[in-house]
Amino acid sequence: MHPKMEAVPFIGIDRHRLGVDGVGVTTLAAFHGCPLRCKYCLNHRCLEAPEGLPRYTPQQLYDFVSIDNLYFIATGGGICFGGGEPLLKVEFLTEFKQLCGKSWNLTAETSLQVPRSSVEAATKVIGDFIVDIKEGNPDTYRAYTGGDCNHAWANLEYLLSLIGPDHITVRVPLIPGYNDETATEYTAKRLTSMGVTHIDRFTYRTPENS
Repeated sequence: MHPKMEAVPFIGIDRHRLGVDGVGVTTLAAFHGCPLRCKYCLNHRCLEAPEGLPRYTPQQLYDFVSIDNLYFIATGGGICFGGGEPLLKVEFLTEFKQLCGKSWNLTAETSLQVPRSSVEAATKVIGDFIVDIKEGNPDTYRAYTGGDCNHAWANLEYLLSLIGPDHITVRVPLIPGYNDETATEYTAKRLTSMGVTHIDRFTYRTPENS
């Protein structure tokens, strides 16, 4: 028998969400830790020191969120793992899925800035993926996130090859000061050419345009 996981830090748990994190009623469980450094990061706590944050093992998190079990079953919902980057904690996700079984749907909000092995492992336990691809231009992507967009795009192509497009939504933001509608149109067309069928286009709210 494998030893149970130690508790890991979370930046927040938000119950009774509807229509924003996948199918049905969901609880958003946001992990601490992210490989990117986005200029307009919405969850700064995921980049700060984890001291003082609540920590959960998979069993403890399951016990905490199972208060909404009836909502999940009735609506086809479940847990949306965000952050931060949930695929950095794929072992946690795997153990959690063993606890909740097939009755809850698990969703992951991911930048796909993780090893390919983590993408493959996640497909075994995650029902729906919300991919925050951000940009198709490498220079713009690096300026905004500090990361390599080619890695994310390669992982998206791999994810599509494993599970197909039906359970993948890709978010394409217009980021004021970094890209424009021409750029987002290019990104959306590139996604469509890859076989992505669910594309969520929107504009970031920043201090300048709030």
